[in-house]
Amino acid sequence: MRFGLDVPIDGSYADPRLLADLAYDAEAAGWDGFFLQDGLGGPKRAIDPWIGLTAVTLRTERVKLGVFLTPLPRRRPGEVAMQAATIDHLSGGRLIFGAAVGHAEHDFVPFGDAWDLRVRAQQLDEALEVVAGLWTGRPFSFEGTHFRLTDAQIAPPPLQSPRVPVWVATGWPHRKPMRRAVRWDGVYLMTDNQATDQPISVEDIAAAAAFAKELRGDAPFEVAANGWSDTPAVAEYEDAGATWWIALAPESPEAYRSVIQQGPPG
Repeated sequence: MRFGLDVPIDGSYADPRLLADLAYDAEAAGWDGFFLQDGLGGPKRAIDPWIGLTAVTLRTERVKLGVFLTPLPRRRPGEVAMQAATIDHLSGGRLIFGAAVGHAEHDFVPFGDAWDLRVRAQQLDEALEVVAGLWTGRPFSFEGTHFRLTDAQIAPPPLQSPRVPVWVATGWPHRKPMRRAVRWDGVYLMTDNQATDQPISVEDIAAAAAFAKELRGDAPFEVAANGWSDTPAVAEYEDAGATWWIALAPESPEAYRSVIQQGPPG
């Protein structure tokens, strides 16, 4: 199992220099991944996650990096594809691309973006195809309901081949979003069970991992679960099929720094 950090970009975390310092500490302490959230912040102060990730990239050499999770329905996929390719080169091929439908209404409605879940799910599916198509570095055309491209091209493509790994956020026990995720490279399970509103359990993780294996067979697939720093029985998560455990952040960056400096659990 690998261990990562789920880092806010708003409130007291809204400082690229602070994020870079935390990432430096994380790499020194043996963590495997450092992932920034993506949200406009509403009334809170917030920073752009890709600019924050640039600062993080320049202070680290080993840890995996990413924006967790990019709400593609409110992003222009061509710009996101270019941003991700740039970070992948800058980091020496350490990027993991996380994508989601978005979870905060204030990130969508005030800006005139659709909040209907069905529409956002369609936009996410199309945008993922667009991003992956542009990452080939060849002219790419696409005709969808929400996105249309004609011989669009970005260069250079990402450093990683055949492309940057893509993880998609999924709420368990919903099967349809899980089927979307297994078309890609990994799933980032949402913190709470979507049917019970209780924290996701070891049994939930086992069921999600088994469902992914049923659909993908033995093809490699990452299953990431998260929790607070005092979450017990991380080894049970691994036994259930999780390949990553990602620590959520307390409100205080200094409290998170203490967690980070202690190193990953186990």
